[in-house]
Amino acid sequence: MHGSGTWAAHELFGFGAQLPLAGEFRIVLPDRRGYGGSPDVERSDYEQDADDIAELLDGGAHLVGHSSGGVVAMLAALRNPDSVLSLTLIEPACFQIAADAPLVAAALERNRDAIASVPPELSDEDLVRLNYESVGLEAPPVTTELVRATRTALREIPAWGARIRVELLAAAPWPMSVVTGTWDEAPRAYREHGGEPIMECARVTARRINADHLQVPGASHWPHSQRPDVVNDALRELWCR
Repeated sequence: MHGSGTWAAHELFGFGAQLPLAGEFRIVLPDRRGYGGSPDVERSDYEQDADDIAELLDGGAHLVGHSSGGVVAMLAALRNPDSVLSLTLIEPACFQIAADAPLVAAALERNRDAIASVPPELSDEDLVRLNYESVGLEAPPVTTELVRATRTALREIPAWGARIRVELLAAAPWPMSVVTGTWDEAPRAYREHGGEPIMECARVTARRINADHLQVPGASHWPHSQRPDVVNDALRELWCR
């Protein structure tokens, strides 16, 4: 389950770097509604996404979710627990689980303010540029797919509003792993405002759901594409466990 502002098979921000695992496993990369090859939606909704994914499990699957897609993965697992073989959360944006941590609470407030302050009249080019430059990253080339994904992300119901039954996940029988980057090479502003809160969120989440916690050196918010050598080995080990 990909995160917001991208799509499933995107090479940099999706799971394109996991396709080599298809030589050993059946890899299913669904686009959430409003992204990639899926139809448009008035407002992307994590509850609807979770229903869609729960139906796809079909008797047995290893779930992997990145960022807001991690919230979708957790909700889908709770909807269809008998079909879950394992659960991997990569840089999960489940801030509500760790909202009692001051660092995470402050990030939540900044995120709410940032969404509310986006000017509605931005051009496609300015929208994509603002989305990346606001966190100190260079904007990628503007494409129709990227503009659509960015606008869908701005309209979606924020994943940090989802109610996640942490106690049910903690009691689940399947193995779980939380994966983050170390953010050691990220721009300073991006690390402070994005990296440190999400790493704290990951630490708290891993502890509260009884999951393993893997930190990937040289990676920030996309360890699965920045360091696929490490993440793919970890996925392979978990899926074969």
